[in-house]
Amino acid sequence: MLSLRELQELFAAALDAPQDAALLPLLVADRIAPGERLAVYRNNARHNGREALRAVYPVLEQLVGAEFFAAAAERYRRAHPSTSGDIHDFGRHFADFLAGLAPAAGLPYLPDMARLEWAIHEVFHAAAPPAFPLERLAAVEAAAQARLRFRLSPACRLLASPWPLRRLWQLHQPGVAWDEGFDLASGGVALLVRRSGFEVLLDALEPGEYALLRRLADGQPLGAAFAALQRTAPAFDLAAFLRRHLLASTLADFSLR
Repeated sequence: MLSLRELQELFAAALDAPQDAALLPLLVADRIAPGERLAVYRNNARHNGREALRAVYPVLEQLVGAEFFAAAAERYRRAHPSTSGDIHDFGRHFADFLAGLAPAAGLPYLPDMARLEWAIHEVFHAAAPPAFPLERLAAVEAAAQARLRFRLSPACRLLASPWPLRRLWQLHQPGVAWDEGFDLASGGVALLVRRSGFEVLLDALEPGEYALLRRLADGQPLGAAFAALQRTAPAFDLAAFLRRHLLASTLADFSLR
């Protein structure tokens, strides 16, 4: 008798190999033949995977076309079978997959666009953090402020790219006319992807602002992160930075270590 694991492995293999008949004797045979039953399930699995990716990556699909996207989605499904019961997790590795996909090599900005759309997806579905503890922050003594370690909100992501992703993404939103003056070589962008209510916003950041947020997100204490930034941006306004990102709920909490 097959173990559950062996049965599951047979089933998974049969989904990707229609010619593999090893599973068929184990399926119920009545009005619908076992091979036909499996074909229905196989088609549903492919359809659901493709539709899950389409929901997360609508701009990518516009950039490459429906036929290319469908083929890439099927190759991705085979290379990265789902390991989660949540369909929202399915496209997590799509950007890295595209980076290694030979037919997409002529569109080198695709992986970064995928990273942006995945960030938007994660931010939209992220849990809202509690209100920032302003009173507790105000009580921190000046001598201890350099040891502050801020935690960024789960409903925000940081992304930097050598491509003008924000503008390219905007030009592919519903109802937006194409800008004939758009130039892919116009330069890169550093972004804060955050949620305000039920809307996901793409905030363009100055290099110093992005660098400091990245250091804080990596767990550096405020003093060390700011000192590193001052070597390249001595006029950076730390007070304005903190005020902006507290008001925008980019910063969710802090600790002293």
